[in-house]
Amino acid sequence: MTFSSRTRWLGASLPLLASTLALAQAPSLTASTTPTLAPVVVTATRTEQPLTDVVADVTLIDREQIERSGATGLADLLGRVPGIGFARNGGVAGTTSLYLRGAETRFTPLFVDGVRVDSQATGGASWNAIPLSQIERIEVVRGPAAAVYGSDAIAGVIQVFTRRGQGEPFTPSVTVGAGSDRLRKADASLRGSQGAFDYSLGISRETSAGFNAQPAANPDRDGYDSTAGSASLGWRLLPGHRVEATALANALDARYDGFASSFDDWSRQDLRTLGLAWNAQWTDRYSTRLAATRGTERYETDPSPYLTETRVNSVLLHNEWRQGAHRFSLDLERREDRLENATTAPTDTQRTQDGLALGWGWRAGDHALQLNARHDYDSEFGGQSTGSIAWAWQFLPRWGLTASAGTAYRAPTLYQRFSLYGIPTLRPEVANNRELGLKYRADGASFSVVGYRNRVADLITFQPGPGACAAGSGPFAGCYANTGRARLAGLTFAGEWRAAWASLRGSLDLQEPTDASTGQLLPRRPRRMATLAADTRAAGWTLGTELQLVDERFNDAANTQRLGGYGLVNLWATRAIAPQWKLLARIDNLADKDYQTARGYATAGRGVFVSLQWEPR
Repeated sequence: MTFSSRTRWLGASLPLLASTLALAQAPSLTASTTPTLAPVVVTATRTEQPLTDVVADVTLIDREQIERSGATGLADLLGRVPGIGFARNGGVAGTTSLYLRGAETRFTPLFVDGVRVDSQATGGASWNAIPLSQIERIEVVRGPAAAVYGSDAIAGVIQVFTRRGQGEPFTPSVTVGAGSDRLRKADASLRGSQGAFDYSLGISRETSAGFNAQPAANPDRDGYDSTAGSASLGWRLLPGHRVEATALANALDARYDGFASSFDDWSRQDLRTLGLAWNAQWTDRYSTRLAATRGTERYETDPSPYLTETRVNSVLLHNEWRQGAHRFSLDLERREDRLENATTAPTDTQRTQDGLALGWGWRAGDHALQLNARHDYDSEFGGQSTGSIAWAWQFLPRWGLTASAGTAYRAPTLYQRFSLYGIPTLRPEVANNRELGLKYRADGASFSVVGYRNRVADLITFQPGPGACAAGSGPFAGCYANTGRARLAGLTFAGEWRAAWASLRGSLDLQEPTDASTGQLLPRRPRRMATLAADTRAAGWTLGTELQLVDERFNDAANTQRLGGYGLVNLWATRAIAPQWKLLARIDNLADKDYQTARGYATAGRGVFVSLQWEPR
């Protein structure tokens, strides 16, 4: 980066940081005095906890924020969350990589209602295949969580929850919307409860003509269509005992430009999750949760032939005992992965992982402590142990310190071990993380700064070229090997201020996601990212604006292919036009900025979207 570009970026970042820091000093008398229930977090420890009791670095996103964002894809929404960046091959349906604290996309597991979604071909979830229309709430936990979840959770965990009807009257909802690039969206849902039963059902349809994702290649529009649905059913068997079933499905068809510029390629992704759980509160102190889940992801391309399908089956028995200021947990979990990959030499492989996890949480006075330990036994490579410790101290009424340390790992995918390019002797990728945080919280205002350092060893990379390794006989010479090391370090500033008439929130990430062997930046990850959003209420309207800033990156490991930095301005407005009707209007990329997150792939220009929602209250 040149000196002038650094100066421009610093000039843009400092006002944002200053405003974020100022949020912490906002007097509480300006905040809304409307009482609200404390948000509850499930993902941090697999146990329901008030947000104020969670030691981990967490972000919550509710349905109102999702609707107000106007985001079409999950990655677009998460890209505004502190610590998260992403890269995508073209439009919202293109192959998407999510980088939490600069880590590889496969280092952040995704759960849908407790169902693990993963690809044993590429590693990690297909973020572009998650239908945003079916999501009620999102929880983002930053920092290693392998001591709770086992393999994959090196950078953090993201869990999305579909809609529920528990405790609600019968409530239907219909939303229709239209936007640029012939975008059309429609979704309908109904939810409610009656007696011991509660239910929720949703369906959505989304189509877009898209834009030309590769201007230098095939000159066509790369559109998509998506049909998604979700359902949940709960039954209270007797006081303290509840059975629930959840399901999510999405069929995504998308055009893309493949290896040959003359091909009009199509990809089809079918994502399905299914979960069945029994929650039992045996006494005031002891409770259990027994859950059986299946996540399936199928990906196929045509006319360029490729087909892969991953199935992840899990059974979890979660035990929890509360005694005064202490909370104990014991988890028994079995995970079964299966990969079917129809390539030049078809692959059909599977493995199992059996895990035992122990947890202890303690909160008394101004101090809180969380300890977790887990041991997993993999049917292919053997045992792996992980652990974490986190401490919080509220040293002043509104100020607190947090400190944590943890280890994590990611088992090699079945494709990395048993495909044409696989090496059966690959070792798990392992990580060691340390972080320290300062937090401020008052009525209507919050501020945090978290510093972290995560070192990853035995990083699995593809070694190209003939003679790169003894194995590997695919059409592209090379194979996978444990050759890499990464150093992920950074600072994340975040702040928020809310009043009855306005709100302001912002974040600033200063990070160094580097290859520890060469000192170069990891591909497609910037050193700096920032967001600033504000909204206000006037004449019945809620008006908002967002600013996103992303520093320059490099598309390749050698740091020779530069991707320029960019700034985006988005505007939105919403209003209740009748007691049961709500209008949303949004303009994205107001300045029609031309930028890339992956070399050679265009991104959407200025876009307009308008939607109308009917929901009787």
